[in-house]
Formats: sequence, C-alpha cells, structure tokens
Amino acid sequence: MTVGGRRRETLWQRPVPALYSLAVALVVVGPLLGRGYLLFRDAVSSPRSYLTDVALGLGDAAPRAVPQDALLAVVSTAVDGGVAVKVILVVALWAAGWGAAALARELLGATLGPQLVAATVALWNPYVAERLLQGHWSLLTGYAALPWTVLAARRIRRAAPGTGRTWHDRALLGGCFAAAGLTPTGALLAGVVALATAGRRAVGVLVLWCVAALPWLAATVLAGTGSDTSDPAGVAAFAARAEPRLGTLGSLAGLGGIWNSAAVPGSRTTLFALVATVVLLAMVGAGVWRVATGGDRDTVRDRRTLLILAAVAVVLPALGATGWGITAGEFLVEHVPGTGLLRDTQKYVALAMPAYALCAASGCRLLAALGGAAARGANELPSSQPAPDPEPGDGLLGTPLAATLFVFLLLATLPDLAWGAGGELRPVRYPPGWAHVAAHIESPGDVAVLPGGMFRKFPFSGEVAVLDPAPRLLPRDVLQTGELPVRGRVVAGEGSRARAVEQSLLRGDPATRLADRGVGWVLVERTSPGPLGESATTLAQLDSVYTDDDLALYRVPGPITEAATPTAAARIGTVAAHLIWVLLLLGGAAAAVVAAIRSRRA
Repeated sequence: MTVGGRRRETLWQRPVPALYSLAVALVVVGPLLGRGYLLFRDAVSSPRSYLTDVALGLGDAAPRAVPQDALLAVVSTAVDGGVAVKVILVVALWAAGWGAAALARELLGATLGPQLVAATVALWNPYVAERLLQGHWSLLTGYAALPWTVLAARRIRRAAPGTGRTWHDRALLGGCFAAAGLTPTGALLAGVVALATAGRRAVGVLVLWCVAALPWLAATVLAGTGSDTSDPAGVAAFAARAEPRLGTLGSLAGLGGIWNSAAVPGSRTTLFALVATVVLLAMVGAGVWRVATGGDRDTVRDRRTLLILAAVAVVLPALGATGWGITAGEFLVEHVPGTGLLRDTQKYVALAMPAYALCAASGCRLLAALGGAAARGANELPSSQPAPDPEPGDGLLGTPLAATLFVFLLLATLPDLAWGAGGELRPVRYPPGWAHVAAHIESPGDVAVLPGGMFRKFPFSGEVAVLDPAPRLLPRDVLQTGELPVRGRVVAGEGSRARAVEQSLLRGDPATRLADRGVGWVLVERTSPGPLGESATTLAQLDSVYTDDDLALYRVPGPITEAATPTAAARIGTVAAHLIWVLLLLGGAAAAVVAAIRSRRA
C-alpha cells in the first residue's frame, strides 16, 4: 500500500532484513560453526583463558586486545571460549548487515529491496573477507557498530533536551561505543562516525566515547605505555597495498587493499578484482546524487557527512601509501605516542561502509525508476529529487528485480567469501597437552616460550602461520616481544623485558638470568619451527615438569625475583574501567530491547 506517495512496509517485511543478514552471516562463517577453535593468523580462541595482567592491558606492550581478552577470560569461566568467539563473530556480521538496512530505511526511506542491497554491501565485500582472513574477528564488531552508531548519534542530536528519550538514546549510543570498543581500533571507528554525526551534541558524545573507551585508555595510562612510540618500520610494512590493475586508490575504493597479500581472497588476486571493483563502484556511483540531494535538510546533512567520511576513508590511506605519506607516518609514530594505532591505515576504510550501503540502495531505486519509466515509454530522466519507489512489478526493472540484480552481482563478484572465505577458515582442536601444561603452572613467575618469535606453524593448525596461543591458554603472563614479521622485515614491538628474556634463552644463559627477570616457567612448543639457538644449555639447568610429543614445560629453579608488576591500584583502576564498559554494553542492549518493544507497539 502507499501512504503519502511512499510505500509503507507491511508488518511481515520489517524482520526480513534482520533474517536475511543472519542467513548471509552464517553463509560467511560456515565451517567455523563446527567443533573446535578459531586459530588463524591473528585470531586465537581457546576453551579457557585467564584474567592475567596482560589480559587487562597491564603488560609491557600496548593494550591492543583490550577489553577483548578480559571479556573472554571472564566469559570462558562459564562458557567455552571458542563458542563465545563464534557467537560474537556471527552477531557482528549479522549486526553489520541489519544495521546497514536500518540506515537505508531511516535516511533514504528505502523499502525492502534496497534495504537488502544495503545489507549485502555491508556484509559481502573485500574488507570483511580480508579482515576475516587476517584473523581480525574482533575488529568486525567495530565495523558492525558503525550504522547503529550513526542512527543513535542522529537521534541524540534530534531529540529535545531534557527528555527521557535523550537518556534512552544515550544508552543506545553508549552500547554502540562499548560493542565497537572490543578493540581500540573499533572504538576509534565508532567515535569518528558519532562525532561527525552528533552536531551540536558533539561534546557530550565525546565524553560518552571516553567512558566507553576507558578499558584501554586506563590501561595505557596505568601501565605506563602511554608515552611509548612505535617502530617507524611498521608504517611502510602496514601501508595499503595495490591489487591487480587497480592501483592503491582503486583497491581502497573497492574496499580492499589490505597490507598482507596472503590475507586476500583468490578472486582478488587476478583481473577479476578489477571487474568486481567496477561493479561495486558503479552501484555506489549510481546512487551518490540521490544520497547527496533530496529530503529534509537535516537528513541530507547526515547523508552528506557519511559521503565525506567515505571519501576521506579512501583517499587518506591511499595518500599514506605514497612515498611522502610513509615519511610523514614514520615521523608521527616515532615522535607522537599512540599514533602506532593508525599505521594499518586500510582498517579505516571501514568508515566508507555506511555511505556505500546508502548509495547502493539508492542506486537500486534509481535503476527501478529508470526501468519503470522505460516501460511506460517515458522520454525524460527522473528528476534530481528522490522518486517514490515503484510498486512491485512496476516496469520490467521494478524494485524487487533491480534489488535482486544488485544482490546477485555483489555475491557473484566475491564468490570466495562464502563458507569460511573459500574454506580457509576452519576450526582446529588443541592437543590435550595444552590443558595439562596449564594445570601444572601453579607457582609464581611469568612464562617464556620457545621457539623465538610470536608466530607458529603447528601440525594441527594448517599451513598458515598463527599467533602463538600460549598467552590465551596459560594462567600466567606469557612474555611476548611484539615483533611482527611483515613483508620480509621485522617490525619491533614494545616488549623490552620479553625481548631480553628471549635473547637470554637463545644465547643459552644460566638459569639464574631467567629467575632474575621474573621468569618462573619455560614452555617449548616442540612441533613448531622457529629459532632455538643455544637454549638447550639453559633448559638442561631447569626442572622438567611435563613432556609429551607437542609440548615440554620446565620450572626455573631457585627464588624468582618478582618482576616490575602493576600496583594494586593499577589493577583496581583497570578492573573498574572494564566494569564500566560492561555496564555500558548491558545498558545499550537493554535500551535496544526497549526500542524494539516501542517500535512493535507503534
């Protein structure tokens, strides 16, 4: 039926975008839903993890996995940690698609077909594929929160001051910030979008964002890592990368261009990447004019803001990959603490997703209108004002058919995102020795790990190098250097004590050197290749506690000198920050439930 020149959704249509997004999300994660754990490049899930100082962000290195690790440490006491990660990943992808559809409905008045196009753009694109293949599952929660953050910030700006509605919307936005802030990068993504949308309410929104980001902000201050700078070599190593025949700018415009060429779907390594990018940009370009014009002034302002964000999110990383851009980035990370968080510039292409989803939805409506006009024999192009959606079956290219065409093209141009990125993402099972090792580590002291380095290749995890799972599987802090092998070079980390301990082991130093540095345990991961140096000399001086075909655990004898550990006040402060974050997350969920009930009643 039509109301005021615009078709109103029937009751059965409202849940369709949510159900569609869930179905697509399940198609994407596919094999991961089986028994086992996600262990792929940077992604590590485990049956049980522990609330160590490192999990709270109070280790030597920058708190890059806060509050993610603390959340899983607490949740895994009641639920298998591998299941928790899978649930979070599915919910994130589901929310991304559903949020894009909701954004198209509110900012464009889009009907069902264009909403499904928007959901497909958000879910089925190279950015999602590449971040999954890199193992950045938690970053996708920040990505998923973007459209919901726009809606919540927009409602705060439009709400009358002093009303209960304002507090309800603030709770929603706080929940969006908390969900996005599962990692610091996700928090930055949501913060940028909210501040750009909030208008005159920007100061209040900024305060709310700071509260939601307390876990990693507090850890940075209390651990003393806030003044640390990063290795400038990381800027060139993590710069965006050009795909075949696209160049860096074209790759980023197509939502691709991750620095790691191994974390790219096969279809993006051939000229097919050019075809896929042209298709995506044609869909987006078809709707840009209608997104930028038409409608009330306030809504047009929001849509134009998202278009500007998309342009900046594509252009700046492309400039950052140029010679002078790399030079500028190296200066920043070497002299400005905290800017190392910005070195993987392709992450921030996520900011283009809301605008891309709106433009593709609008392009779908334009195609339907053109088809309807052609079927009626019209000789004039549609005006610059948004035309009402055609009724179902209106013309050869009615909205349902146009939406079906757009969705099909999006799916067809990235076929290897389906079923765990072409089957690459599959659950693994840890050998039982890991549980035995964790049970044996009882006395004080941190854990050093051999072979040297942070990445492993286990027989049970496949051919891809994976992040060492020991820090998530063991109940004591595991020392890691933070050194990352990238594009044939090594990017230095911040773990100075871990680096000294590793070098001591590889040189075969006396066991007392380990004890003096606060190391009480040494774990040898026997099935993974890597540097061992003269460590056999040191290991011969240690007490063997557990050995099997995969692992060997040693206790460092004698008194263990207590390392420079966080103070009780630092721990209490960081735990309090995490609790505030949890309250925001739960408050946002409660506000979302209330909003859904109100909407249903209305």
